[in-house]
This record gives sequence, C-alpha cells and structure tokens, in this order.
Amino acid sequence: MSNTNTKVAVIGGGPGGYAAAFLGADFGLDVTLIDLEKNPGGVCLYRGCIPSKALLHVAALITESRHAANWGVEFGEPKIDVAKLRAFKDNVVAKLTGGLGMMSKQRKVTYIQGEVSFVNSTTLKIKQSAGGEQTLQFDKIIIATGSLPLRPGPLAATGANILDSTGALELRDVPKTFLVIGGGYIGLELGTVYATLGSKVDVVEMTPGLLPGADRDLVPPLQKRLEKLFGKIMLNTAVTALQDEITSVKVTFKLPDGTLQETRYDKVLVSVGRRPNSKVPGLENTKVKVNERGFIEVNKQLQTGDPAVYAVGDVAGDPMLAHKASHQGRTAIEHILGHKVEFAPYAIPAVVFTDPEIAWAGLTQAEAEAKGMDVEVVRFPWAASGRAVTLDRTEGLTKLLIDRKSERVLGGAIVGPGAGDMIAEIVLAIEMAATAYDVGHTIHPHPTLSETVMEASEIFYGTSTDLYRPKRK
Repeated sequence: MSNTNTKVAVIGGGPGGYAAAFLGADFGLDVTLIDLEKNPGGVCLYRGCIPSKALLHVAALITESRHAANWGVEFGEPKIDVAKLRAFKDNVVAKLTGGLGMMSKQRKVTYIQGEVSFVNSTTLKIKQSAGGEQTLQFDKIIIATGSLPLRPGPLAATGANILDSTGALELRDVPKTFLVIGGGYIGLELGTVYATLGSKVDVVEMTPGLLPGADRDLVPPLQKRLEKLFGKIMLNTAVTALQDEITSVKVTFKLPDGTLQETRYDKVLVSVGRRPNSKVPGLENTKVKVNERGFIEVNKQLQTGDPAVYAVGDVAGDPMLAHKASHQGRTAIEHILGHKVEFAPYAIPAVVFTDPEIAWAGLTQAEAEAKGMDVEVVRFPWAASGRAVTLDRTEGLTKLLIDRKSERVLGGAIVGPGAGDMIAEIVLAIEMAATAYDVGHTIHPHPTLSETVMEASEIFYGTSTDLYRPKRK
C-alpha cells in the first residue's frame, strides 16, 4: 500500500467533479480526481445527457424527414441499423470522455481509477481498479458522487427486460412493445427515441399530468405530439407489480377507478427519478451530515458540516442537473482558494429535450401563485412568429413572468424547437436583473425564434409588433 498527498481530492469524475478538478489545477492547486471510469465524464457523459442527446438527434432527423411530406418533399421510410446507431452513440461518448482524459493530463490533474472510503476527514483509502490500494492524504476534499436511478417498491423488480435509463441507453434492440414508467423528462426523452425507431410505446404516470415539475401551460404542445407518437398515455395510474417472464414483462396497473389490469410488454423502462449517491464508505468517520432525503447538507459555499469536506452536484441537493453541478464545483474550488464566493443563483435552467423541447428558468407560475406574488404572466404564441411559420412549428410558446412593480424579469419558459438553446437569454436577464423594457429594446435578429423573447417582453407594455394587445396604462 502506497501513501500519497494532495492539496485537493475530488471524488467523482462527473460534470461537478471534473469542473472542480480542472479549475483547481488552472489555479495551480495540486488536485487528485478519483472515479470508477477510465476517464472523467460521470453519468452525464457515459450514461445520461450525452448519449441520450445523440439518440434524440437521430430521432429528430427521422421525424423531420416524415414531416417533410407536408411541404411536398417525400422520403421513403428509414431503414434502422441498430448496431451502427449504437456505435455512433458510443463513439460520441468515447470522443468526449477521451477528450476529458486528455485535458486532465494537460492540466496535470492526478487521475486515479478506483473506489474510495474515508478513513477520517483528511484521509482516503483507495482500492485501485488495476489492483492494489493506496492511502491519500488531503487538505480539502470535494464529494461529487452524483446520483442513481430510483427504484421504489414494486419497481425494484429486476430482470433482463426491466431497464433503467442506463439499460435503455445501451440500445440493445428495438422492442415491438415498450412501456415507460414515469412521465418525467428522462422517460419522455427515451420514449421518444424508441417510438421513433419503431417501438409501440406506452407511458404510465401516477400523477394527473406529464412533467409534474413544469407549469401546466407548457405541457399541452408536447402532449399533443406525443399522443400521436405513443400508443397510450396513462395518467393517474400506478404500477403495482412487475414480473420479468424471460420473453416479456407482466405489468399490473392500478387504474384511476381502483381496478387492476395486467398487460405484457417486451421491455419496460423504470424512470421515476433519481436518488443521491451519498452512501460513500466511511463517510460516518467525518462530520458530514446527510438529511432524510439522502442529500449531503451544505452551505452556500458548498461546505459540509466538516470544514475539510465539500459536496457538489446531485449529491448536494436538487435540482439534479449537470450544469448546476459544474457551477457548484467551481464555486467550491474558489472557496478553497479563499475567494469570497457563494452559490446563490437566481435561475437554474431546466430543459426537456423532447419534440418540442420545453425549457424554463427562474420563478415558475406555480411558485408565484403559491407565494401570492404580484407578477404578470405574458405569453407570445409562436403562431405569430414568422420564423416558426417557415418551420411549420407554430405550436410553440414563449412565456415571461414579470414583476408588476419593478418590471424585472423573474422567470420564463419556452416550448418549441431549440428551446434549450434559447432559454439562456432569459437566464441572463434574470441574473442581471433586467427589466422587460431592457429585453424588449434589445435588437434581435429577424427572422428568428429568439425574437419571441423580445416580443413577449413587449406584450407586457402592449406594444408587441406582431401580436395586438391593448396598451398598458
């Protein structure tokens, strides 16, 4: 067993971990990054954000080719080479994770592939994947261990045909029938991929609507398209039992009226959320506290109850988003360097990469109503957007929440193609305390979908060029 020392240790090579490690190295710190994978990347790159978006890109291309018939351009039905598609997805992952491995070396970050356990607040024991063990002494440590798929109650059943998001992204085949349990963003994204590739996809959600965390007026444009793409969307319906029967899965549903119904599917995806991966061996040997939901408790500097230990990303609380983790990782490093910082954003964007995409940031309408805030909700329908008309995608919507007194933009949301790219403008407006006047008088290029943000701001004053509304007094 070897003994080594480092200034900063980072457990977990995901977006929070490698962002912290790289920034620390850029500032001249001696950094050691430990993860189970060969290269940094974490769940996002290996089994989440990146492979799913590669597959969604292909699904969008297929959908667009079919939609082109409306414009007088017809293509034959695509022939799906699953092995080649899987190879494309895997190559995307390998290229990005390999690039991170190279940057890790360029920055002289010490990278160790292995499992860790805490000896105390300044010492780790590392079991290396290549064999052997070592003890690592550190001054500070950042826990960035991410999260795992949640499998509660009857959904904990296992079998070759019962998949979590990791299994679904492997894309072993395209089953004839496919059930998605959970109407959240992961389930709808993967359901879209499989349905476009040829599976008959059903979705079951125990709440009254899809995407429970989103404002209700954002969902109809997506649900309308999904109702055409999917077989059934079953709301207010629970799954009470799963049984893998080798060639299929027997699923027992509890319907809204309380009756039970059995149906068989070739494959089932369980996608009902994620849980923090806070069960780090030996963590009890530190002063770190874990709350009842399994999150590690941190302050605004991402410091735990143990001054030497920080936690960032999914393991440190909601929302479980890669971009939040990256910013937290950088904040933790800056605090270790002695900078006066805190992680206190006004807006963390969320994006659902379905078709159409849904994105939102800042204050939601549901939150504003629950708090009794005096805000005005303005909506610009894409039917009034020249660019949306040229794309034949007029179902979209751009929405802003504006404080009536200060006229500041407090929140916003976009439904439509490219919403995930466009939401950044609203995030910036919220962070910079911009008013509706600021956004509305910023010249946007024409014809673009980004103009809908400008037009929504102008609606607040009743001066939108492309949508009439009585002028604000």
